[in-house]
Amino acid sequence: MADDVWLVVGLGNPGPSYARTRHNIGHLVADELAARTGGKWKQSKQVKAEVIETRVSGLRTVLAKPRAYMNESGGPVSGLLKFFKLDPANLVVVHDELDIDFGVLRCKFGGGDNGHNGLKSLRKSLGTGEYYRIRFGVGRPPGRQAPADFVLNEFSPTERKDLPFAVDRTADAVECLLTDGLDATQGKYNS
Repeated sequence: MADDVWLVVGLGNPGPSYARTRHNIGHLVADELAARTGGKWKQSKQVKAEVIETRVSGLRTVLAKPRAYMNESGGPVSGLLKFFKLDPANLVVVHDELDIDFGVLRCKFGGGDNGHNGLKSLRKSLGTGEYYRIRFGVGRPPGRQAPADFVLNEFSPTERKDLPFAVDRTADAVECLLTDGLDATQGKYNS
């Protein structure tokens, strides 16, 4: 196991029709981290994912965006961990969270999947839920809208105005987690 290497995965769905949806917040944060490091996404030949091998805050980091649908993202993440010989304890997953208001972050280690299909797929493929998570709040759907429809829709116009700042803050939280650890990150970013 290479303790000094991190795998940071932004969950989402592939393709332009999903690019700006709530479910793709992980991809947006991964893109922000890539921009900060000057990295260019490359299609992995080993697994169904785009990757960048880079340094985040001076630490060796693999940034990844699975190129599978959310409910199948466990396979690519498991493949990346195996390829880079990493333990799930070196994994940080950025994903949307319905039970948290828009833009609010919660950083944690381990836990259940709370009905999130991407996290269910990860647990099934990894055999564990023991990895770091940066949960980005997208809020609950209005009225009787189905949660699946809500997360596959684009952010509201009001949310879109704040989205660049929220994505930037989430990328800051990832960097803080890698450099300062969970307690410091929770103290600074868990609202």
